[in-house]
Amino acid sequence: MPDEFPTGELCDRFADLYTGAIADVLDARGYRNRTLRNAVEPLARDMQMAGIAHTALGRRNVDVDPEAQIRAHLEMVCEAPEHGVLVVEANDTVSAQIGELMTTSLAAQNCRGCVCDGGTRDTAFIRDQGFPVFTGYCTPEDSVPRWELLDWDVEVIVGGVDISPGDVIVGDVDGVVVVPRAIAPEVLQAAEAKVGDEDRVRAAIREGATPLEAYDRYGVF
Repeated sequence: MPDEFPTGELCDRFADLYTGAIADVLDARGYRNRTLRNAVEPLARDMQMAGIAHTALGRRNVDVDPEAQIRAHLEMVCEAPEHGVLVVEANDTVSAQIGELMTTSLAAQNCRGCVCDGGTRDTAFIRDQGFPVFTGYCTPEDSVPRWELLDWDVEVIVGGVDISPGDVIVGDVDGVVVVPRAIAPEVLQAAEAKVGDEDRVRAAIREGATPLEAYDRYGVF
């Protein structure tokens, strides 16, 4: 299904929503495993993002050539598209695949965030910078001499969710939800309609309707 909106507009409109509404719409369409497990959390509770998945795959490996690895890392970052969200399947529980120089580079390329089921360092710098990062853990240990970047722009599994390059990644304080790119326009419009209905339910309850009356009137709760 072709996009009905330019990529920037698609991401901006998803960014105006919240992940709960998007997850509900995906559930209603039979996509019931599109929310990352809660081991992946934002570095700061107010971080939120919506962008297009730029995927990367790696593994722990202490026998890598550090110079070759840093060059591979930089090439991968350089290829991140505008409106991209770097999504890393790390297969690691020790080192940091994300750091402040990487987020600075991504921000300069008009990327919108990062999701990594591995580690992040330079946490204070990234929080001050305000670049949205959702991560599995924090550590001072660099990945370059002990982690291998295998490939990028490939299918990955992060937080138990299959993610393809180009999928829409939306994150906020509740977590991260992944929208398959092929259905992103219809999910966006349905989620916008749901948020509108929820606003009307909220107003009706504040005006004296019971929750059941509001649900019968608008069909959401």
